[in-house]
Amino acid sequence: MTSNLNRITWYALAGLAVAFMLSPLVILVLFCFSEGALLSFPITGLTFHWFETLFARVQFWSALENSLIVTGSVGIVSTVVGTMAAMGLARMKLRISSLVMAVLTVPIMVPPLMLGIVFLSYFATWWEIRLGLHTVILAHLVFTQPFVILIVNARMAGFDFAALDSAQDLGASKLHAFFTITLPIIRPSILGAALIAMALSLDDFLVTFFTIGGGNTLPIFMWGMLRKGVDPSINIVAVTLMVLSIGVSLFGLRVTRYRG
Repeated sequence: MTSNLNRITWYALAGLAVAFMLSPLVILVLFCFSEGALLSFPITGLTFHWFETLFARVQFWSALENSLIVTGSVGIVSTVVGTMAAMGLARMKLRISSLVMAVLTVPIMVPPLMLGIVFLSYFATWWEIRLGLHTVILAHLVFTQPFVILIVNARMAGFDFAALDSAQDLGASKLHAFFTITLPIIRPSILGAALIAMALSLDDFLVTFFTIGGGNTLPIFMWGMLRKGVDPSINIVAVTLMVLSIGVSLFGLRVTRYRG
């Protein structure tokens, strides 16, 4: 009897914890359909008016397009370059690779506000580059690439490079040996690293704010909406970001054939 009671208690606590974590998301989605302009309970009615209002704004679609361009570019470039760097580090001596890794991971230890100010000075003042999506992508690569390197390098830690050397001795090119031996082993880590890089880029506000100039991404668009006043439309933008993040995660699970 006591054992069953303890089990029920733990299940109840676990259920409350899950409900506590998911309740903000449920409320966020619910307020998207609120008839009133104020984000408060009780909700007087449900409507699609705010969806029509938001989707009629050209700025929203422009911000969404820019976010997808930046996120996709950062995901691809950071994954390719980060994987190459991780493989190079795995072949180095431990002392040298540790030193190089420490240098490469400095950007993730710097507060985003400081990074944004540094990039603004670097692009606009030092190089006199016109700010835009290209500067946002370059800035995002700096703080997302270390995550890719760390994740892929951790997978490469116990990798046996003798198999690659043997394949090359038998006539395989380095590229062919990589795609047939190395890639199948480290592919889940590469994909996981790419998803993290894309999620960090998609959600970033501070660095983007300082490097985008007069353009927009979804986080910048949300900030502009907040300055003019809060209405249920901003929840729709937040839900859009959430759906994109979940979609990227589900795509990753599908590609890696995760069966939970």
